[in-house]
Amino acid sequence: MITVQLKPKKEESLQRFHPWVFSGAIQRIEGNPAEGDLVEVLDSNRNFLAVGHYQIGSISVRVISFDKIEIDSAFWTKKIQNAYTMRQSLGLIKHGFNNTYRLIHGEGDSLPGLIVDIYDDTAVMQAHSIGMHETRQILAKAIVANVPEVKNVYYKSETTLPFKAAIEPEDGYLIGNETLNLTALENGLLFHVDWLKGQKTGFFVDQRENRSLLERYSAGKSVLNMFCYTGGFSVYALRGGAKLVHSVDSSAKAIDLTDKNVAINYPNDIRHKSFAEDAFKYLNNLQTLDQKYDLIILDPPAFAKHREALRNALKGYKRLNAKAFEQIKPGGILFTFSCSQVVSKDQFRLAVFSAAAESKRNVRILHQLSQPADHPINIYHPEGEYLKGLVLWVE
Repeated sequence: MITVQLKPKKEESLQRFHPWVFSGAIQRIEGNPAEGDLVEVLDSNRNFLAVGHYQIGSISVRVISFDKIEIDSAFWTKKIQNAYTMRQSLGLIKHGFNNTYRLIHGEGDSLPGLIVDIYDDTAVMQAHSIGMHETRQILAKAIVANVPEVKNVYYKSETTLPFKAAIEPEDGYLIGNETLNLTALENGLLFHVDWLKGQKTGFFVDQRENRSLLERYSAGKSVLNMFCYTGGFSVYALRGGAKLVHSVDSSAKAIDLTDKNVAINYPNDIRHKSFAEDAFKYLNNLQTLDQKYDLIILDPPAFAKHREALRNALKGYKRLNAKAFEQIKPGGILFTFSCSQVVSKDQFRLAVFSAAAESKRNVRILHQLSQPADHPINIYHPEGEYLKGLVLWVE
């Protein structure tokens, strides 16, 4: 096997089981690896450290095992079995109540570069590394063989693989045929999931528990769901007894999907209205109308995908939350989130704190939110904690 030898003292992160090898830590490569090839990582004295997928870029190796073992179909099958067993133990898979969950969460399941979400009988697989792309057929077979409810595996990686890679991936079914059942059940609610053309794998599974929390606070309240996408928070608010729910997204396609999800659960419900409009424009117009809400959800797309954009992202979070503080009623509740991995919990809280101070309103933290248990964080890879959220009481 091709070997990657590290510079002196650069093995310390791997000895702490961090799953990445950065290009600057490499002293020499013996062999001529192509992207996606398996390589052994050695310390400066040529002692074995790990095996992983080679990739061109700042992260040169993504570790898949710290043991010197054969990486064969049995290896991948065991990984899938371990992930499924954990989801079973979490009680997520409930017939007739919930068939939507994340089966594989990258580094959190010791499979860096791989995401798999389950929607009823379909697994949607997304590769973020060439190594996982090259292994997709083996992984698909292991999923169908070891996850009883799954009959189809859809591969959706055209937009997630490294752009420098010399491949032309195509989205499509690896196993099974195109299904007409593009709906999934989450905590007793039905949702249309567009894994063919939608964002990510078609639905934001990571907000499931936070949506349930919102439901508890919704009774009798006027609710504004900004950046609604599929309308998940809106549907939960309606079930929670909200007196009105307004859903806002700049994408007309997202609004159409929101309306479909509301209709499939609450047909002809006059409590819900949707608006295809820019978030800041909508909030600015509210000032003219002097309309305020009891409960506001801010769940924007990632403002920063790279560290170079961090400063502007923090300004964006501050500006957005400041607008929300202006438009929330006294005694209102604000659910505010950041899904930007490069934004830390402390940085996000500081941006929200700055917005609160600017508004001169008394604000208390009721809950500090994160991703759910089926999006586990590898204790040796703290970067995996990407979703941050606060629930705030605004006097």
